Amino acid sequence: MLDVKTERLTIKRAQRGDRDAISELIKAYQRPLEAFLFRLCGKSDLAEDLSQEAFVRVIRSLDRFDERFRFSTWLFTIGKRLLVNHQQKMRPTADSELVQWRAGTSATPFTETVEIERGQRVQAMLTIALDALVSPQREIVLLFHQQGWPVQRISEELRMPEGTVKSHLFRARRRMLEAIEMSGFACPLEVFR
Repeated sequence: MLDVKTERLTIKRAQRGDRDAISELIKAYQRPLEAFLFRLCGKSDLAEDLSQEAFVRVIRSLDRFDERFRFSTWLFTIGKRLLVNHQQKMRPTADSELVQWRAGTSATPFTETVEIERGQRVQAMLTIALDALVSPQREIVLLFHQQGWPVQRISEELRMPEGTVKSHLFRARRRMLEAIEMSGFACPLEVFR
């Protein structure tokens, strides 16, 4: 990922049509975005496809980029929305699941249905939790939990004191838990420790 200053300069160049700048943005953020999407969906080919689609949309909309936020936050939000849209389109209807089970094409329909539902619940909780966050909390949570960055690196990257990063993590976890609980999901507290 690029530091804030380099990122801003690269985006300005990209907005003027500099293909090298666009390549730099893709090179810097493609792997982190794919890893983020893979963690949400568990399918590497889907994560790669959605990552590419997110970059296409971002490049088309670079003129609308709000410099108050980090590029990665904007990109990851677009990627997540693409994933949610894809999952909604691909969600099987109850009728098709019943026909598949009766036709005998699924050896263990109950087990598969439980796993799908569990995965969808976790995905829904993550979406609700992340949507409850504002910048820079969302970015800090993603860098810490999804990218595995230590607090010190986040502090250096975002140019804020380590104590502030820790405060944002603490408040973000609390906000995420509250959002999940308000949505009606039961969530074990240890998830947000």
